[in-house]
Amino acid sequence: MTRTVLTVVGTALASGLLAVVLAIGVFAVAVPAATGSATYTILTSSMKPGLSPGTFVVVQRRNAEDLHVGDIITYQLVSGKPEVVTHRIVKVMVDSGASRTFIVKGDNNAVADAGPVQAAQIRGKVWYAIPYVGWIAYLRSTSIGLFALAIAGWALVLYGVCMILLTLLRRRRRCGA
Repeated sequence: MTRTVLTVVGTALASGLLAVVLAIGVFAVAVPAATGSATYTILTSSMKPGLSPGTFVVVQRRNAEDLHVGDIITYQLVSGKPEVVTHRIVKVMVDSGASRTFIVKGDNNAVADAGPVQAAQIRGKVWYAIPYVGWIAYLRSTSIGLFALAIAGWALVLYGVCMILLTLLRRRRRCGA
C-alpha cells in the first residue's frame, strides 16, 4: 500500500515537473521563434525588483512611435553593436522633425542613463519575462555551462530510460508471478 502511494506521488511529481519544463520550453523557445522575437537575459540588478538578474526576457520589435513612458525596452548601448541594456522609458522627446528619442532608467537606479536612446538603437519592447530561466540561457553561452547542461540533459534521459525499464520489469514480474 505504501509503495503504491509513493509511486503515485512520484509519478505526479515527475509529471508536474515535465509539464513545467515543457511550458518553459514553449515560452522560452517556441513562442519567440514563431513570433520573430528576440530573447535576452537580465544580468544586473538595475531593473530589480521586477526583473532580477537571471530573468529571461522576450522582446518584440516595435516602432519608436509605438513606445511610451513606462514601457520597458531593450536597446543597444552603441547602434550596431551587440551589447544591450533593458530599462524603462521615463521620458519621450520629439524634435522638430518628429524624430523620437527616449530617456531610460533602470527601476533600481537613482538616475537616468547617460544619454538619450535613438530609435535605431532600440531592439524592441519587453513582451514577457520568465524568472531564473535566463541563467540557463546564459550558461549556454559558456563552454563550461554548455558542458554542464549537456551532462544534465543526458542524466535526465538516462533517468527516464531507467524508469521505463523498471516499469516494464515490474509489469513482467506481475504477469509472470
